[in-house]
Amino acid sequence: MPELDDFLAHLRAAPAVLVTVARTEGSAPREQGAWMAVFAERVVGTVGGGQLEHQAVAHARALLAAGAAGGEPRRYPLGPSLGQCCGGVMWLRFEAVSASDSGALCTRLARAGQPLALFGGGHVGSAVVRLAAALPFSLTWIDSRDEVFPPDVPANVRCEHSDPVQGAVAGLAPGSQVLIMSFSHAEDLDIVAACLARQRARADLGFIGLIGSRTKWAVFRRRLAERGYADAEMDRVTCPIGVPGIRGKQPAVVAVAVVAQLLQVVGAVK
Repeated sequence: MPELDDFLAHLRAAPAVLVTVARTEGSAPREQGAWMAVFAERVVGTVGGGQLEHQAVAHARALLAAGAAGGEPRRYPLGPSLGQCCGGVMWLRFEAVSASDSGALCTRLARAGQPLALFGGGHVGSAVVRLAAALPFSLTWIDSRDEVFPPDVPANVRCEHSDPVQGAVAGLAPGSQVLIMSFSHAEDLDIVAACLARQRARADLGFIGLIGSRTKWAVFRRRLAERGYADAEMDRVTCPIGVPGIRGKQPAVVAVAVVAQLLQVVGAVK
């Protein structure tokens, strides 16, 4: 996420207080795990804005000036006392952090997102990464080809070379959403088969999406049936991918439609 990259870049030069939503009750402007980093002269991220955030920033800066932070989360009722009408309650945790914490923070905050596995480093795959990197995803980007990934990727994106490419399916985080858009239909088929095998054994993938037309999927279904997969198993695969109504073949347009669909799936599960 660009915010995470920004946070870590500034943390190299100055300490901060990391403010994290520990839990919520009722209506709240942000979810558990949302965060902001408060420096002496800047704030990165947000826990909801308004008077809530104003008070949280003030408290964080007081802790920063005193050189201390931690303890139990602070309770913030979102009612008249804060001038907010959400009606819920938020508990915020305040944690002193410095450059020495960068590695652990990168791992912790990147993993806070929905796990997403993207197979394919082509034009559409690259567009999906650029978009998803700014959203609450923890993304694993996988390809069988050498030197396909750009030299710099956001902190919440991990690049993985896998040959054979379908071998990476076994190691995906439980609950992962999977997007399949490799450079080869043969690779796509093997990745789909590996996902179905994992679903048969563990049933722990949240979404399996395959780029392509209905004709491509009809051919894949016949070939997967020959490998022993039943219709009910193949029905777990979404192809074509992307929310309906968004037209256009440009990689960025396809990426918007696909990522919007992933967000819908996450929202439906929650």
